[in-house]
Amino acid sequence: MGLWEAMRARTQPKRNNLDALFLVPSAAITLQTALGFEPTGSGSVCHRSAAGAAFAQTQQDVVALLRDDAEAPQVSVSQDDYGFTWLVVTGDPGDMSGLCTDLHAVNTTLELNGFDSGLLCSMVPFANASGQRFGLTYLYKQGTFYPFSPSGPQSRDTLLELSVRDLLADELPMEPDLQRWLAVWKAPGL
Repeated sequence: MGLWEAMRARTQPKRNNLDALFLVPSAAITLQTALGFEPTGSGSVCHRSAAGAAFAQTQQDVVALLRDDAEAPQVSVSQDDYGFTWLVVTGDPGDMSGLCTDLHAVNTTLELNGFDSGLLCSMVPFANASGQRFGLTYLYKQGTFYPFSPSGPQSRDTLLELSVRDLLADELPMEPDLQRWLAVWKAPGL
């Protein structure tokens, strides 16, 4: 921050780095070997839908783009109880690179068409043999990741979340502010 910005108490907003999504496949290998968590094969982008024909057309274009992929992942769109839209991509659990490419394409398309202000997060769910689940969540506006692990209707497995954070701290830009670790209840795949 420069002197002028400090005097005016203004800072530049932190830019996201969507390319960080491409770090998730290597983090998935770490999660498999260290904690026994496997990718579920799904991933999602959460955003606030905008009114109007331009947004509807952009969302249709994104869905068509993903469905035209040679690997033909399943794509669905749903809305949660809080009014956010989830675009869910489901494919081969072994193709984490393809999934991250699809999530990157969704985010980038919405961003390039002027709908970046509505982007909230992207999530890649993981599960282990005993049924524990967590979503590796990318906060769009922060450019950082955090794990979210629901353990009940309104409770979370904080110990697992902190363990995942510590394990992946050297591989992913992890969100340092725990207050930004949003509870994403009823997220697809969790």
